[in-house]
Amino acid sequence: MTKALLLIDIQNGFCPGGNLPVAEGDAIVPVANALMASGRYDLVVASQDWHPANHGSFASQHPGKAPFDIGELSGKPQMMWPDHCVQGTSDAAFHGDLDTAKIDFVQQKGQNPAVDSYSAFRDNDQAALTGLSDYLKSKGVTELDLCGLATDYCVKFSAVDAVEMLPGVTVRFIEDASRGIDPAGVTAAIEEMKARGVEIVTSKTLLP
Repeated sequence: MTKALLLIDIQNGFCPGGNLPVAEGDAIVPVANALMASGRYDLVVASQDWHPANHGSFASQHPGKAPFDIGELSGKPQMMWPDHCVQGTSDAAFHGDLDTAKIDFVQQKGQNPAVDSYSAFRDNDQAALTGLSDYLKSKGVTELDLCGLATDYCVKFSAVDAVEMLPGVTVRFIEDASRGIDPAGVTAAIEEMKARGVEIVTSKTLLP
C-alpha cells in the first residue's frame, strides 16, 4: 500500500498577483502543507506548468486574439490564455509558502508549444505522455489523493486521467485544497470527476 499526494500547479502564476490568477489560489497552500506534514503519504509529487515563451495557448501568439478568446491549437478548440508560467520566470515558480522540501518528485508539463497540457499525465491531444503514470506505477502507488489549481482545468483533467491510466488505484479529489476559475465550471468538474470514479473528499477527512 503506497499512498501518494499529487499537488497540481501550485505556482505563483495561478495565485493572486500572478499572470493567470485563480481567486483565493493562495488559500490552498496551508492545506497542502498540512497534508504533506501529516505523515499520511509515502510519496508527494507536484506538477508544474512549464511553458516556453512562444507557447501556442498564449493569446500573444495569435494576432487578433485576446486572452480568454477561443482559438485553435493542434486542430482543436483552445482557450487563449495570458502568457503564464513561462520557464524560468518567477510566475512559473511554486508559491513561496509551499513546503517544497517535502516534494519527492516534480513533473513539468506544457513544454510543447504546439499543444496545451492541462493534465499532469499527458498533453491535451492525449498523444504525448509526461511519464507520470509510469513513475507512480514504479513506486507501487495504490492510493492517489490530488488537489491544486485549477479545479475546472488542470485538476479535473489530471484526476480523470489518473483513473484511466492507473487502473486499480483509488483516486481522491481534495475539494478544500483546490480552487477553480469559474464557479459553474467547478461544479461541472466535480460532477464529471464523480462520474468517472473519483472520490470527493476534504482535508478534514484525511488529516489525523
